[in-house]
Amino acid sequence: MKNYTDAELAQLLDKDIFKTIGRVADHLHMECYVVGGYVRDLFLERASNDIDVVVVGSGIRVAEELKAQLGRKAHLSVFRNFGTAQVKYRDLEVEFVGARKESYSHDSRKPHVEDGTLEDDQNRRDFTINALAICLNHDRFGELVDPFDGVYDMEDGIIRTPLDPDITFSDDPLRMLRCIRFATQLNFYIEDETFDALGRNAERIKIISGERVMEELNKIMATPTPSKGFVDLHRCGLLQILMPELTNLDIVETRNGKKHKNNFYHTLEVLDNVARHSDNIWLRWAALLHDIGKTKSKRWDPLQGWTFHNHNFIGAKMVPPLFRRLKLPMDAKMKYVQKMVDLHMRPIVIADEEVTDSAVRRLINDAGDDIDDLMILCEADITSKNHERKQRFLDNFAAVRVKLADLKERDYKRLLQPVIDGNEIMEMFHLQPSREVGTERGRARQPRAQRARTAHGATHGEGPQHGHRLTGPEPIYNKV
Repeated sequence: MKNYTDAELAQLLDKDIFKTIGRVADHLHMECYVVGGYVRDLFLERASNDIDVVVVGSGIRVAEELKAQLGRKAHLSVFRNFGTAQVKYRDLEVEFVGARKESYSHDSRKPHVEDGTLEDDQNRRDFTINALAICLNHDRFGELVDPFDGVYDMEDGIIRTPLDPDITFSDDPLRMLRCIRFATQLNFYIEDETFDALGRNAERIKIISGERVMEELNKIMATPTPSKGFVDLHRCGLLQILMPELTNLDIVETRNGKKHKNNFYHTLEVLDNVARHSDNIWLRWAALLHDIGKTKSKRWDPLQGWTFHNHNFIGAKMVPPLFRRLKLPMDAKMKYVQKMVDLHMRPIVIADEEVTDSAVRRLINDAGDDIDDLMILCEADITSKNHERKQRFLDNFAAVRVKLADLKERDYKRLLQPVIDGNEIMEMFHLQPSREVGTERGRARQPRAQRARTAHGATHGEGPQHGHRLTGPEPIYNKV
């Protein structure tokens, strides 16, 4: 975070695109401001190529004039139903909208929109850190308009709403997920009153489409520490509505002095462990869902205590309906997550025993090309607080990885071996042991491409002089 004066902001915005927008707005006698995420990211020193511009007047007119100024290299898209326009220029995307004020009905997040002032537009913003505006007009170029002290909130690492949070979240419930997403991405703290409003309005999330919900959840999932977001979702009650399969894991039962671990917080620990080693969002989803079958599989055994037999198999069957309900893709991505959930216990079983070739080969066969991802998940699943036990499992997993690499190498070499041996050749062609048998077995040993090159050379004169038969015995197929 870096604080800037207006003069420093003017220097940061001293770029052709902003100067041109300012000139166009001055020519049309309109105020215009760069707002939202681009301004926030300037202060947070984060790169951004998405620029939002608010015009006190017609944003479409400014966009059309900007396109004319930039020429053929710029592409203009106009969305008249929404009163917005977009100009794409080189690696930049500039969104234009007229300043507006909004009002909402209780059963919809679609607002009633009216023309408004800059103040009206800032009042409708979701959070103070997104309500900053910098003027682009020539006489005020670089001037910061920050009516809600968003800069100070960024300095303090706080997420809060500009106005009453109950109104902000009730009007547009998607803002609740955005609140948690921003807090997770930026590692900010959600201000107390704002967080309390999340709980009071959690039920409103039901009017939001699954696609929009999943977009925000995936952004949380893609952060360096996604557990922070899921803890906040759980604390405010949103997770119970969206993914009860997860919240059902947040229970610890004790019987006869024996208790099991809290599988919800164990799951989040596994998720963070995976996030440290992989950016694969679907592997992260597998980590989040790997133990969802434990609620249904939990049993008490007088001798063993609490057991969760077949929770991987049960969890794998729960993945497709969960993906369907959450509007997640039902294609190969879902199959991948399902496979990871189903197989996540296999390497652990192998590592807990003597590592045999056959067991590892079966694992390779079942996991296929995803074996490395599976190993990342399984190593992340070792969250025991017993250091010696944890280290023993990790050491055994290292042995499994060595065995995997060794078997892959040996199996690859085996693939290079001929598919038939000399005995089969003799039986097929009714031959006695002879030089010809060895020659043909040698040809079979060659990779296919090499055999093709040899045949090509024989027929096109490569190697021996063109027109001369190759030295050596005749091919077997000429003798049969």
